[in-house]
Amino acid sequence: MANAWKRERPSSLFSPQKFLLILPISLLLLFFLFKSSNLTPNLSITHVTTSNFIPSSPIVPFDCFKCPQASPVFANLVEGVRYPFLYSLADLGTPDKPHKNIQRMLKGKRFRKPDISVSVQEVLERMRSLGREGLFVDVGANVGMATFAASAMGFRVLAFEPVFENLQRICDGVFLNRAGPLVTLFAAAASDRLGNITFHKLVGRLDNSAISETGARLAFQSNEDIAMEVKTIPLDEVIPESVPVILLKIDVQGWEHHVLKGATKLLTRMGSEAPYIIYEEDERLLQASNSSAREIREFLNSVGYNHCTQHGTDAHCTKG
Repeated sequence: MANAWKRERPSSLFSPQKFLLILPISLLLLFFLFKSSNLTPNLSITHVTTSNFIPSSPIVPFDCFKCPQASPVFANLVEGVRYPFLYSLADLGTPDKPHKNIQRMLKGKRFRKPDISVSVQEVLERMRSLGREGLFVDVGANVGMATFAASAMGFRVLAFEPVFENLQRICDGVFLNRAGPLVTLFAAAASDRLGNITFHKLVGRLDNSAISETGARLAFQSNEDIAMEVKTIPLDEVIPESVPVILLKIDVQGWEHHVLKGATKLLTRMGSEAPYIIYEEDERLLQASNSSAREIREFLNSVGYNHCTQHGTDAHCTKG
């Protein structure tokens, strides 16, 4: 009897009786579809985020809705942060040696807590307790571990990231964290001039990609690097003087001095109007980009940042 269904002749779908029943139902469905299409807003990350606080920019923000979807996607909540968020991995590892966070997922654990996420949330919470509000600017956003740490607290974010694979993962996070109205993303490297520059993408360690080839390969000599052209833009060209910025985070594998010089107007704001700064201060990476920790400290002092403390490889700087 397994094949008995083949011997039965199916009844006609378009018999007069059934047609009379289907017609009014179809018309009713078409009516509701038409009404819902007129009522549903046409949301776009670019339109929602930029019109609220960035009136104009020399470059157009990255549009996640037009970006090809990353595949496969491995995303998870982060462990141990006060304001939870998700992020998506860009470097997955290899079949014989998968990324440590993939191993954690297989054990039912959350992603390892990134130090920068904790620092960002602690600083922003302290600023909020002092009554300060404004933008969080994430330069060298990677896959968004700092961006979503801030957006999870309700802060608006400007994120700068030149690596396409990382941009895809930030878009994953925008969707997964429902952060579209809060995050504006730029596919560019922040620097001290507007234009283009050769950038070195490190295969298998995209978080170590850098403008300096020496800096990109410093810790991973055997990894392949791919040279490509990326856009550069000074932060002063994007952030209007009227827009408050309370925290500026920079992690760009030795290019920090150029980013800071491109934000001179922002950094010369007076007193509490000047942003709190967190930047990576790794002497080897800085030297690979013909810079130094001393040179950065002297520049910051010249624009009024006279108090810096060291937190691992990060420096935290304020005006008094």
